[in-house]
Amino acid sequence: MAPPKIQIAHLPTPVHKLERLTAELGGPELWIKRDDLTGHAFGGNKIRKLEYLIADAQAHEADTLVTAGAVQSNHCRQTAGAAARFGLDCVLVLEGHGTPEKTGNILLDLLFGAELAWAQDRDLMQALQETFDSVAQSGRNPYLVPFGGSNPIGSAGYVEAMNEIIGQGLEIDRIVVPVTSGGTLAGLLAGAQIHGFEGEITAVRIGRYEGSVLEKLAIHAAETAALFGEQIKLDPNDIDVREGYMAPGYAVLTELEREAITTFARLEGILLDPVYTGRTAGGMLDLIRTGEIRPDERVLFWHTGGTPALFAYGDELLA
Repeated sequence: MAPPKIQIAHLPTPVHKLERLTAELGGPELWIKRDDLTGHAFGGNKIRKLEYLIADAQAHEADTLVTAGAVQSNHCRQTAGAAARFGLDCVLVLEGHGTPEKTGNILLDLLFGAELAWAQDRDLMQALQETFDSVAQSGRNPYLVPFGGSNPIGSAGYVEAMNEIIGQGLEIDRIVVPVTSGGTLAGLLAGAQIHGFEGEITAVRIGRYEGSVLEKLAIHAAETAALFGEQIKLDPNDIDVREGYMAPGYAVLTELEREAITTFARLEGILLDPVYTGRTAGGMLDLIRTGEIRPDERVLFWHTGGTPALFAYGDELLA
């Protein structure tokens, strides 16, 4: 049993060895899962979630998707693209007071026809709910896509993704992935138990929320598994979330991200984004250099996409 979905992503996404980076570091053996190549609206991990979320929106006869994110939100960009593909209106609630610069994901949001609403001085989740209520009161039938697409319905996409990577035949000791809203990680954790993945999953926390996420992740994973008719139980203390890299704040570019982005670009010709994969790769490189990730491991870096945001960070990246 599985929840309903529609096909959007180009799957399976490729997996390949990072030959030059592995040689440069002297181990571990590094591989990459290319969810930056899911194909629609410049790709990214949210497309896997939107396959399930839009199916649910259609089941509710929605005509408008409403969601929220940061100014350069990859989630918002992918939601806007998916809405356009399926003939739905889209309202994006973005942090801040608005920006005159039509660059990066803002440019793409507008090209996809999304309406932009700005949170101004309100809490983002408050602004999202107020905007959703306003859209409903205008006579439309909106569907609330959660921040990051991160609820059990969206996370079902990463239960499927775990099955996909196992089916690609690569024996993996450790997966490294970002975590913020938690949907991708919760799906992978649920998928690991459902499909029998025995390696470790290490998440680098990107920022945004206060307090521990471990209890929430365990509950989220269990609720996701239940959609597939599976019962799982996760001990929050067994979930490996590295919080030591989020101190600069969400979407704050530091030398950690700059070094990771330029290293991947110049050794592998692979582009990382400034917020999620840049920080996650930086954290992974640090864990390798300090020996917490052993040189005899086979490690899979899960590229969750987000590369259009690079164009909004050019001056900072090359400073």
